[in-house]
Amino acid sequence: MPVRAVLWDLDDTLFDYTGSDRAGALRHFRAEGLLPAHGPAHGDEEALERWRAAMETEFARFLAGEVGFLDHRRARARTFLGTPLLSDADADAWFGRYIAHYEASWVLFPDSAPVLEALAPLVRQAVLSNASTANQERKLDVLGIRGAFETVLCADELGYAKPATEAFHAACKALGLTPGDVVYVGDKLDIDALGARDAGLTAVWLDRAGTGEEAGEELPPGVRRIAGLAELPELLREVTGFGAPSTIR
Repeated sequence: MPVRAVLWDLDDTLFDYTGSDRAGALRHFRAEGLLPAHGPAHGDEEALERWRAAMETEFARFLAGEVGFLDHRRARARTFLGTPLLSDADADAWFGRYIAHYEASWVLFPDSAPVLEALAPLVRQAVLSNASTANQERKLDVLGIRGAFETVLCADELGYAKPATEAFHAACKALGLTPGDVVYVGDKLDIDALGARDAGLTAVWLDRAGTGEEAGEELPPGVRRIAGLAELPELLREVTGFGAPSTIR
């Protein structure tokens, strides 16, 4: 079936979240006196690992609906610093200083803007993210690509998070399309690709690191793999009849 819309993940798909977070976090930790003052050290990686672990734990609680987005940020600060009694005001201030360094490090992947531009005259595009709507809207504005998307749909307003089928179906409903009309592109095999496939969308796994190929494992049925976004238009032509003018509405 020809595709009528491409639904995108944002973080680590179009936006280099991991690289931006790493750069911003290291600048923040140094400014806060949490790292050696001169040059890289083994302690940098230890601090980053603690930061990543805190993020994964607390963001999972946010996705599960246990805490709000602001509370998850406060918990990340307290967990990383090892100060569970840190006040809300102090946690907000500490995290706010990190955000300033993080946002100064924001960058798209080099292949993101070109593929969005290439697809623009051919197909509708939207974002489906597990982060907060306000956060992702601001990010897209700052990165200069908000205009590429018809809508931005996030877990906090949908009430469902990927890989839940309901999240993908809600996004398709918002576009007025059936799952069979939509391709989903994301960097996580389980949350993005398998979730989209199980919801009836055409699933494309963006494997920038080549982990699937290096492992020598066969792809799960119904999942397509690309190593970079420049491969996407040709893959869509091959598997969905992408670009047939009569299907673009």
